[in-house]
Amino acid sequence: MTGTDALRAAIPRLRNAGVEDPARDARLLLAHALGIPADRLTLHLADQISETLESAYDAAIAARITRQPVAQIIGHRLFWGLPLGVTRDTLDPRPDTETLVAEAISRPIYRMLDLGTGTGAILLACLKSMPIASGLGTDLSPAALSVAADNARRLGLAARARFQTADWFHGIAGTFDLIVSNPPYIAAAEMPGLAPEVREWEPHLALTPGGDGLSSYRAIAGGAPARLMPGGRLLVEIGPTQGQAVAGLFRAQGLDDIRILPDMDGRDRVVAAVKWGPTDSCGCA
Repeated sequence: MTGTDALRAAIPRLRNAGVEDPARDARLLLAHALGIPADRLTLHLADQISETLESAYDAAIAARITRQPVAQIIGHRLFWGLPLGVTRDTLDPRPDTETLVAEAISRPIYRMLDLGTGTGAILLACLKSMPIASGLGTDLSPAALSVAADNARRLGLAARARFQTADWFHGIAGTFDLIVSNPPYIAAAEMPGLAPEVREWEPHLALTPGGDGLSSYRAIAGGAPARLMPGGRLLVEIGPTQGQAVAGLFRAQGLDDIRILPDMDGRDRVVAAVKWGPTDSCGCA
């Protein structure tokens, strides 16, 4: 069997299972099984595949048919140009979240806090882009923190990234010039409508706080002012219908310069706010 033969057999199986883009996923999984970069696959489609590699590919396709996300099957996801390890204990980093990173690095960062860090995607992308920055990533899940710490080591950022088990701001000391979060924000009533890849394979703790989906933002809004230094920024990812509600929560806590930022598709994706005060402390408090 050649690589082309393997793709021809796999694509209909994925399509029949309801996979959204079967051709793309079949190619990604074949490249993974062959141990080659996905952008080099075309050069090897005419090659004969050994029985061992054929079995590995068939196992990957079988996993995808169960709707397990590709990133979990291959063990990594590219985010902000960085290869991040992904497991069932973490969310699969989404391109939409890069909107938050772009805003975060639009100004210098010195000391940042990433609440609910998961894979460490936001924290590590910011640190990679800001060589003078250091940061703390927190999460309720020790397993997720282990993934984040492994990612930091592989990316050469372990010296500037720390990780800590925490429930929002409980146990967090000091102040920061940037606080970021992609918190759980899906309302309980919306969970049944999620794609199987999300609903059945990603940690519910990182997806939904239950209720109206806003309780995470209430906790962040209530705790952020005490942990932001004067002039410090707060950036959170939101669901596309939550902008005004989250902006209102931030406004009620006295935060200023509140903006709702769109993602590449024009949907509300990030709420940004600033703690009023002089900005000459350079993140050293």
